Amino acid sequence: MKNDSIIDVAPLGFPWPTMDPFLMCVHHVDEYPRGNERLGPAASLAGRALGQDFSGKDGWRMYHGEVVPGFPQHPHRGFETVTIVRDGFIDHSDSLGATARFGHGDVQWLTAGAGINHSEMFPLLEREKPNRLELFQIWVNLPARSKLAKPYFTMLWDEQLPRVRPAGVEIVVTAGALPGVVPLAPPPDSWAANPESDFAIWNIEIEPNAEWTLPAARDARAGRVLYFFAGDRLAVGGRELANPTAVQLRADRAVRLAAHGKRAELLLLQGRPIGEPVAQHGPFVMNTRAELEQAFADYRRTEFGGWPYPANDPVFPRERGRFARHADGRLESPDGSAHFTSSA
Repeated sequence: MKNDSIIDVAPLGFPWPTMDPFLMCVHHVDEYPRGNERLGPAASLAGRALGQDFSGKDGWRMYHGEVVPGFPQHPHRGFETVTIVRDGFIDHSDSLGATARFGHGDVQWLTAGAGINHSEMFPLLEREKPNRLELFQIWVNLPARSKLAKPYFTMLWDEQLPRVRPAGVEIVVTAGALPGVVPLAPPPDSWAANPESDFAIWNIEIEPNAEWTLPAARDARAGRVLYFFAGDRLAVGGRELANPTAVQLRADRAVRLAAHGKRAELLLLQGRPIGEPVAQHGPFVMNTRAELEQAFADYRRTEFGGWPYPANDPVFPRERGRFARHADGRLESPDGSAHFTSSA
């Protein structure tokens, strides 16, 4: 019988293939060793191309970090980053003076808009055991009307994220409603905030021999990709696929998912296309080449607010818990409490 739910199937590479309104999706997994007194790896860094270490030597990378792994200050304009930290921690600092430490299920949704500098460092807090890091970073385009929106970020704390738990299945809802579930609000300038975008980001885990029916999207125009990144075999509408695989699905079809062998771990990205031209150069995403040239000129002139920290790769003390301090001075905790303060 022909499976009319599946449009295409492709192996997962790096980065993962995406569709409008998504620009990029990467899955980082690093098995970091114990941390040292500076929150870096308690291991020799000899033989690594520090500042550009993507080799995966010994199962982990320093990325652009030289003491602590991660990404020291760098600019963005014209799109959003959605960072889902499944394991480990990220220390965030930005040119607006905002800071955060988040991890272990938390999500940061950052609207770069008109322009922001930020750093994303991976502090190794554990001194007596390994520091595993696993995260998704998803780049979401902004429509032309929001390209120059005021930059800021929204925290979606793990304790607040909606979850659906049918028998043998768990769906964690970063964005997009499921029956009986109201998602947390995305940033107001996001394409996801448009009720007609049919936007969704779901993490799905299916236990061995369990099944779940992925409901049809509301809008048949929505793009829908299912990433099977951990497990053994996954049946999608009766077609058995091996890990790792990207599956492009018809949005207007419900489809049955079943895990065979090991537990299956999936990421779903869905959204109606923005349908506008994309002009991208590195961390800047605009609609035209002229707008890109303006982005570079603006960055050279303003540095998107400069960098108000003594180091390009700031991290917080080991004992600091999860928090977010916003540019307006609001200090936010994972329990949902918030108050205003003049210092982090």
